[in-house]
Amino acid sequence: MSKTAVIFSPRYYEHNTGKDHPESAKRLSAIIDELRTSKFSANRNWQFVRPGRASLEDVELVHGMEYIRLVEAVCKSGGGLLDLGDTQVSPESFEVALHAVGGTLKAVDLVMGGKFRNAFVLARPPGHHASKYRACGFCLFNNVAIAARYLLERFGLKRVLILDIDAHHGNGTQEIFYETDKVLFISLHEDPYGFPGTGFTDEIGEAQGLGYNVNIPLPFGTDDHIYLRAVDEIARPIILQYNPQFALVSAGFDGHHSDPVANLSLTYGCYQRIFETIMQVASEKCSGRVVSVLEGGYCLSAIGKAAAIAIARMTGALYFVHDMPRIAETRIMKRGEKILEEVKKAQGAFWSID
Repeated sequence: MSKTAVIFSPRYYEHNTGKDHPESAKRLSAIIDELRTSKFSANRNWQFVRPGRASLEDVELVHGMEYIRLVEAVCKSGGGLLDLGDTQVSPESFEVALHAVGGTLKAVDLVMGGKFRNAFVLARPPGHHASKYRACGFCLFNNVAIAARYLLERFGLKRVLILDIDAHHGNGTQEIFYETDKVLFISLHEDPYGFPGTGFTDEIGEAQGLGYNVNIPLPFGTDDHIYLRAVDEIARPIILQYNPQFALVSAGFDGHHSDPVANLSLTYGCYQRIFETIMQVASEKCSGRVVSVLEGGYCLSAIGKAAAIAIARMTGALYFVHDMPRIAETRIMKRGEKILEEVKKAQGAFWSID
């Protein structure tokens, strides 16, 4: 049995966002090329799995039917903008989005059924900005959120982790699970003041969800050192205390220093360490059950390498890619350290954090 399923369908190429849009099919092509033609192809401990189409009932686990029908109608009418910004759809996008959800649920089924230990879903459109009734930030349906609700309702789990490592705050995921303790949402992201306007340290959940929403908003230019401190000193101990039964990862690679859309300064080595930590914690707490789902990452020369690093780590192997080290300016380092202390203070009432 291969350890890692890589969920992919050529249907994912059919979501057409238009000329020069950063969320293009070329992103997936870059990843597939890296997996098939680079030295990573020698790693035999993974295999491609083609997904099916999710039902509307699956999507309705998170999204309102009025919104689902709106997306369908806009696509059937020829496409256009689904929000006031840049969430562009084409006639094919509704069906592609259903296959993106279907791919994510296929991954969950395979892992929960013991056919694979973990899975990485190479789907588009991405999802973590989409809320119950609204598209946002290139996202139509919230793939990871639907997977979490699916685990809770169809498999009866009680504690699901969502770790969001995209460079931008997963505002849709936060909104969906803000009042429940059945999902622990941890997001490491760049300063969200401009976009999406959520994800600050004092957003800690409400009602039953109080303390189960953890935001780590890092300053622009944050390098590996501060980011990995956030992982090691905040995310890791909280996850261990939560004791999740399943781990979902919103895997955005736009934190890489070459990305044209985001403003972090991470290297490939940072992604190696992030996924090493994820797999260690999952092995200890939830029998290694992890499903990662592609979110952002818009530098075509970087996203394939970063995704291959992540998938390799999920198989238990290492995939090294040379990258120039990045060292943040002193003022950024100091600001980052201050943010870490703010997060520890905000979360200290709920978790034991040194």
